[in-house]
Amino acid sequence: MFFILITGLLLGGTYALIAMGLNLQYGVSRIMNLANGEMLVAGGFAAFWVYTAGQVSPIAALLVVAPVAFVVNWLIYRIMLRPLVKRAKSRGALEVDSILATFGLSFAMVGIMSWLFGGGYFNYSYLAQRVDIFGSSYGQNRVVAFAIASLIAAGLWLWLSYTRAGLRMRAVAVSPESARLVGIDVPAVSALAFGLGGAVTATGGALISMFFTLDASVGVLFTMKALIIVIMGGVGDIRGTIVAALILGIAETFVARVIDPGLTLAAAYVLFLGVLLFRPQGLFGKKPT
Repeated sequence: MFFILITGLLLGGTYALIAMGLNLQYGVSRIMNLANGEMLVAGGFAAFWVYTAGQVSPIAALLVVAPVAFVVNWLIYRIMLRPLVKRAKSRGALEVDSILATFGLSFAMVGIMSWLFGGGYFNYSYLAQRVDIFGSSYGQNRVVAFAIASLIAAGLWLWLSYTRAGLRMRAVAVSPESARLVGIDVPAVSALAFGLGGAVTATGGALISMFFTLDASVGVLFTMKALIIVIMGGVGDIRGTIVAALILGIAETFVARVIDPGLTLAAAYVLFLGVLLFRPQGLFGKKPT
């Protein structure tokens, strides 16, 4: 049981990083990005390519993957999504338009990645040695991925909580209209949040590629998991996202080890359904009065 707990925490830590990217994009920019999983796969492909072609550590590749992903997502927002924001007459209309637009974007990205890298599965062996933790052995790559994800998540939380830029971003997340009244450039902050969210997601993809087999079409699974985590934790709540991701990681590991590995996604949906029924406001959200 202790092995399941540790393995679940290691997996959940990486899930948290992936979901935080989507939470930033949706919570601040009001864009429900259904291409989030494809950005994760793109980050994994990039790490795979630099490691196999140039023998560069996928961890070192993060210094390139994250900035490139930020620029790409910033451009996607400014060129493709900003016009949708400007024409939307309500938040509901924007969500519908953004879902349709990013749904199409996800298919386009799958096609581009299949064209560039082929449609087969890919994986590679990096830090595959075992490391002992409390008497049990775990993959070193999973431990390193968890440690890096934890550092990034902590840094992001500190930045959002204690910097003026982070304060502006949280203000836009709470109320774009009120933020505009106090002089905050809402479009610029939204573009920053969307770019930052994409960079965080691509970083998670590079980390998870060290121990997970990926292919061009698997992104939809990670999009769904990120959505489940965001809804469980609460939109815009970084603390809730982290806790929800750890719960999902432990639940999936428990089901895979005790019942059947093929039922891990079903376990995720059972958790999701339970939250929708009993805690629709999220794990730490307050019930409406």
